[in-house]
Amino acid sequence: MYATSLGDDGAELRPLEVWHAGELLENIDRGREFIGRHIGLADAVSDLDGARAWLKSYADKRAADAGGLHGIWLDGKLVGGLLFRVWDTPSGVCEAGCWLEPGAAGRGLVTRGMRILLDWAFEERGMHRVEWQVSSANEPSINVARRLGMTREGVLRENYPHRGVRTSTEIWAVLAPEWRAARARTERNDH
Repeated sequence: MYATSLGDDGAELRPLEVWHAGELLENIDRGREFIGRHIGLADAVSDLDGARAWLKSYADKRAADAGGLHGIWLDGKLVGGLLFRVWDTPSGVCEAGCWLEPGAAGRGLVTRGMRILLDWAFEERGMHRVEWQVSSANEPSINVARRLGMTREGVLRENYPHRGVRTSTEIWAVLAPEWRAARARTERNDH
């Protein structure tokens, strides 16, 4: 299968498929508490059957053009992933997200991978808006939204019950013209 390099550190972005269920479970097990602080993935992938079912749900989304899933591998080991949880081609709106085990955090892997996926979403698939929904308590994920040039549009107060506690969700987004303008500025500054 194909892989896209994320830089000189051995990191790659690859499709995450049903046959990666064992690797996904190992990834979640290495970071279960860290990953589960803000998102339900750690609870959904509690065993191999859960990993397979979750991956199959994204394979089904991909087949229906309603979502997608990519893994982040570092030195050949799955350490996290990027996803389009929602993909609505007719409206041109999708929602992106991520997870990462603690040993891979702080290296810019999510930001680098999302830049590739945002380029693809806007330039190849014609999306107009990419949303990023994040717990107000998840500062690392909020920082990714900032680094991606997203705008904080609002907060859904106590809208999400996570592990028995109502949490608030921040809505961040970037529009295709904003993304293209930011990419053009970056390219000019690189030369």
